[in-house]
Amino acid sequence: MTINRRHLLAGAGSLAALGLVGAPAFAAKLGPIGLQLYTVRELFQKDPVKTLETVAGIGYREVEFGGGGYDSMDHAMLRRTMDRLKLTAPSVHIGYDALLGNFAKSVAMAKTLGAGTVILPYMTDEHRTEAGWQAALPNINRFANDLRAAGLNFAYHNHDFEFTVKPGGVSLYERLLRETDPALVKVELDLYWVAHAGEDVPAWIERLADRLYAYHVKDMRPDRSMTAVGAGVTDFAALFRLKGSAGVRHFYVENDEAPAPYIPDITKSFQTLRALRV
Repeated sequence: MTINRRHLLAGAGSLAALGLVGAPAFAAKLGPIGLQLYTVRELFQKDPVKTLETVAGIGYREVEFGGGGYDSMDHAMLRRTMDRLKLTAPSVHIGYDALLGNFAKSVAMAKTLGAGTVILPYMTDEHRTEAGWQAALPNINRFANDLRAAGLNFAYHNHDFEFTVKPGGVSLYERLLRETDPALVKVELDLYWVAHAGEDVPAWIERLADRLYAYHVKDMRPDRSMTAVGAGVTDFAALFRLKGSAGVRHFYVENDEAPAPYIPDITKSFQTLRALRV
């Protein structure tokens, strides 16, 4: 699917129509800047303590656990390390199969790490058919309900396939929104993947305003590849000015394809977002 310049620039035409281009202030409350640890998963898997120390040294105050084998690590040790470094983990990514088969363990892990929200990060190919998706949606509702009972919140993280796969002519994302409880199933919007799917990013932000929990902030080059925040063409300042961004509480830098040695990439992303915050 072709993405035109409007989508690459975060829907500049839509922003102009809303009267928000050049607006003086953000609707979003851009506070502590976070990092999705999947970005540095190879470093984290080899030495989680040193990686967290490096992340904190750059200036990040929040992390989101995902990848890097964190689920099999010593979570109490990770928590002690974060406490020492004054890092918090507001949310953690936990896979569908883990929530389905090891719910109590997943809850315990999230709470040990200090998270208040569990994110469902990805749905594998077998779920991306009409039958597979329809079978998964009741479980997603149940995860959210059971997590709330356990004192945790729940959100769904998108990629591009939720928008581009349309069994029966209706996208998987549309079905997710229609058939899950909006009071319980919030969304962590990955801004890159929405644009990569050819969607109008500002329009989705405005539509999802009441369900938005967090953003994954990753930038896109003109060739549609990922890059550090500030090295691509996405106008994050314009997105953060949108009224729909007002409820977003966490801004997690992520680059699935960050080049080794990784640290320059996440440093540039942090500095770009910090400059927007000032």
